[in-house]
Amino acid sequence: MTHSLSLHDITKDYGQGPVLSGISLDIQPGETVAVMGPSGSGKSTLLHCMSGVLTPTDGAVFFGETNIAQLSDAARSRLRLQHFGFVFQDGQLLPELTNVDNVALPAMLTGSSRGAARKRAQALLDQLGLGGLAMRRPGDVSGGQAQRVAIARALAAEPSIVFADEPTGALDQSTGHEVIQMLTTIVRQSGASLVMVTHDPKVADWMERRVEIRDGLVHDDRLVGGVRTGAPAAAQGGAR
Repeated sequence: MTHSLSLHDITKDYGQGPVLSGISLDIQPGETVAVMGPSGSGKSTLLHCMSGVLTPTDGAVFFGETNIAQLSDAARSRLRLQHFGFVFQDGQLLPELTNVDNVALPAMLTGSSRGAARKRAQALLDQLGLGGLAMRRPGDVSGGQAQRVAIARALAAEPSIVFADEPTGALDQSTGHEVIQMLTTIVRQSGASLVMVTHDPKVADWMERRVEIRDGLVHDDRLVGGVRTGAPAAAQGGAR
């Protein structure tokens, strides 16, 4: 089941002045959104508040009818595990596990049997062109291949929303292009929403909507095109 994600007047203050200063956003089911902004603008903090990793100082974050900001730490952890997927800049795969077991882990933690979880993990790795690397460990594959494993892991538990924080930041341009194409394509095929922090306009071009954060506020929020074909939005005629 997919749900919208709604932020209502979110603030975040670590005690040295607000990082977020009252942000309201709605993310619809199946929507792809790039969150952009200069260093220190609050875009990663916003992503962490949206996904329940951080609790905002004030405001509400609704996933469907559930206010994530009011949940206990344990309840937020369960919600993230069951409904959200994550792709980080460095992948954060477990080095001691094989690729297929890294991918299977989220589904196993939500109650799937090891056999069923590994079967789905293998199917996702096959879909991402990594079927032959399933039994290798993350340290035995390239950076781009490891990020594709991380993408498969993010989708293993069939999340409603995938959150990606600079997923191509540690990759060269060519490899990053390949990874972002695969990420946007497979997320769209799954029906999940995708919210991605990036500083790269060319990466943001693959998304349907662009939200720019400056000084803890939404500076710009626009549709930039894209008809869910897996091609960059900018290549499909610009704004809608």
